[in-house]
Amino acid sequence: MTTPRTTVEDGPALDLPVPKITEKVITGAAGLPVLGGTLLGLLAGIGSFVGGAVQLSGGSKGAGVALMVVGPLLLLGSLLLMFGLTVVSPGQARVVQLLGRYRGTIRAEGMTWLNPFTSRRHISLRIRNHETETSKVNDADGNPIEIAAVVVWQVEDTAMAVFEVDDYADFVAIQTETAVRHIATSYPYDAHHEGQLSLRDGAEEIARKLSAEISARVAAAGVRVVESRITRLAYAPEVAQVMLQRQQAGAVVAARRLIVEGAVGMVEEALDRLAERDVVDLDEERKAAMVSNLLVVLCGERGTQPVVNTGSLYQ
Repeated sequence: MTTPRTTVEDGPALDLPVPKITEKVITGAAGLPVLGGTLLGLLAGIGSFVGGAVQLSGGSKGAGVALMVVGPLLLLGSLLLMFGLTVVSPGQARVVQLLGRYRGTIRAEGMTWLNPFTSRRHISLRIRNHETETSKVNDADGNPIEIAAVVVWQVEDTAMAVFEVDDYADFVAIQTETAVRHIATSYPYDAHHEGQLSLRDGAEEIARKLSAEISARVAAAGVRVVESRITRLAYAPEVAQVMLQRQQAGAVVAARRLIVEGAVGMVEEALDRLAERDVVDLDEERKAAMVSNLLVVLCGERGTQPVVNTGSLYQ
């Protein structure tokens, strides 16, 4: 049997087996009429048994024996029919098997009647949450981080959920853990240049990629992923302080760069206006001194102490 390759976005292809059994929806007979018939059969069986006993005590052996035989048969038949009654609640389904063979899935709500010799496994179709344990992994830069996620999922194909995997709930849990670890190791915690996708800054894009990978991994279990989100993301304790200092240093550098860019623009504007209005004629040396003084004033972290020049400009 060939195995299709399911491609995970920005990741390797997954070799998933072709599902041998897929869901087939069936409907049984109306359950309420059968329930009424079985109750009447039980009453008739009890009545026949009692009537047979009365006939035997009255001396009518033939009629008594016949009623004594018919009564238990009615009771057994009614009880056997009653075993075929199945109740399906909202958000539930029943996977029906007969002698080991899959016969179909009942999704219709209410009471139905099926072959009493079938087995009917309960499957929940409700939306579920699964939150992974906090895992310590290395990001794309090799830095240890702690990460956890929550996935919202729902059984879509009941036959695949029952027959393609051992336990679909455990399967979803393990594959979710695998996907979270793979995403964590594929991207850095922080972006180092503009346009780079990181775990901390690209929350929406990372969540979309995580959902796509989990969906590909749990498809064999007939499960649909509604949404997934990272619920915890932090540096591991042993490097948290160092990484905090690194982030602070990066913030300081970015702030100083912004200050310098603004100061250079202000100096350029000041020189241009002085030249346009012919306020003062400065040679290149004095322009350089003026630029140096303005940059010190604009970029300095402390207040400047002005020096009053009482002489000429060149003294």
